[in-house]
Amino acid sequence: MAGVEDIVERVAASTGLPPGVAARVVDDVLAFYRTPAEEYVRQRHRELQAEGRKNPEIFPLIAAELRGRLVAAPVLSERQLRRIVYG
Repeated sequence: MAGVEDIVERVAASTGLPPGVAARVVDDVLAFYRTPAEEYVRQRHRELQAEGRKNPEIFPLIAAELRGRLVAAPVLSERQLRRIVYG
């Protein structure tokens, strides 16, 4: 598996970004994918509510997003998602 330095070099070479900028981009992407599922669910729920969406639409959308994450989160039911958000 490539190390972070290898990824930074590849991003810099393929995009023409300076190495410092490429490193910040890679760090940002890695931070996004390192976000624990519970934190991602809470954050995404807040974002979707701010858009005016309601829970019957939000929870299936979040469940689908979790299935598509690069590092797959566990399969969570709507009930489990609600418990993460509301306790």
